Amino acid sequence: RLKKWLKKLQKKKSKFLTMQKEDCFYLGKVVKKYSFKGELLVKLDTDDPEIYTKMESVFIEQNKSLIPFFIERSSLHKSTLLRVKFEDVTNEEDADSLLKCELYLPLEFLPQLTGNKFYYHEILGFEAEDLSFGKIGIIKGVNDSTNQAIFEIDRDGSEILIPLIDDFIKTVDREQKKIILDVPEGLIDIYL
Repeated sequence: RLKKWLKKLQKKKSKFLTMQKEDCFYLGKVVKKYSFKGELLVKLDTDDPEIYTKMESVFIEQNKSLIPFFIERSSLHKSTLLRVKFEDVTNEEDADSLLKCELYLPLEFLPQLTGNKFYYHEILGFEAEDLSFGKIGIIKGVNDSTNQAIFEIDRDGSEILIPLIDDFIKTVDREQKKIILDVPEGLIDIYL
């Protein structure tokens, strides 16, 4: 898939200039230099880092723009970090300019999830329904900045927050764009 993507982008270089962050997913962050030859270590945001060792390119956010960088070689370092050598990053100074930068890939490269597993961006706009309460509202976001991720659900202008707990999620219906929940009695009523 990456090779096809790369060929498409080489034919349409203007696509590089128009790639938007909302069309991509966050892959990780450059955390430190590895060598004086421009190698870097990237902390990947994934449970399965091995699938990202064969990438040919990534987008790196610099000055609020996504810039394509081509990869000469990469390998896992201490099982959780990706050791990367980018083309045209040949010394410490080049590497310094990429420290703390975020890496992105197009959404189409996310592995497909099935069943009750989902990506947060995938369920935006889905209807949330509770087995006992009935229709709750529309999922507007997932707040994952706290210890426990939380569904942010809009019910006619009121916000309802429900912890994103596996036991609460009964069905994810991608065709109907609906998530069926079974939350403790009274939790939804707190917000009404």
